[in-house]
Amino acid sequence: MQSLLLVCTANICRSPMAESVFKAQAALLGLGRVASAGVRASSRAQGMDARAITALGRRKYPVDKKWRSRRVEAEDYLRFDHILAMEQDNLDALRRQCPPEQQHKLRLLLDLVPGRQGQEVPDPYFGSPVGFENVLDLIELAARSWSTARALAR
Repeated sequence: MQSLLLVCTANICRSPMAESVFKAQAALLGLGRVASAGVRASSRAQGMDARAITALGRRKYPVDKKWRSRRVEAEDYLRFDHILAMEQDNLDALRRQCPPEQQHKLRLLLDLVPGRQGQEVPDPYFGSPVGFENVLDLIELAARSWSTARALAR
C-alpha cells in the first residue's frame, strides 16, 4: 500500500478537501495512508474552511470533525511515498525543504491528469463557494486519474 501527502498553502481548504476525497477512495486507489499539510500552515491548528466542508458534504464525502491543519514536517519526506502539491509555489517550497534523495516524490496534483501536467489547483479561499466546487472537480479528476494509472500498471 502506498502513502500520499497532499499539500497546499495553509492546509485549510484545498489539501484537506483532497485528503477527504482520496481517503474515501483509499482502498480502490491502493493507498494505505492519506494525509494533508500546508507549507505555510499556522502554528495554531485550525479546522477546515466551512465552505470546503459544505462542498464535500454536497458530494457525500465524510469529514472528520476533529481534523486540524498542520505544517509540512521534515519527517513527511520519509513517511510518504507521494507528495502532491496544489500549486507551483507549494511545490517550490517543498523542493527547498526536501532532501535530494526524496525529491522524486514531489509533483503537482494535476500532474496525475493527462493533458493537465503543470497546471495548478486554484486557491478558492478569497472567492465564492463556486470556487470550492471547481477545486473539488479537479481533485476528483486527479483521483480518477490515479485510479486509472493504477489499473493500467497491473
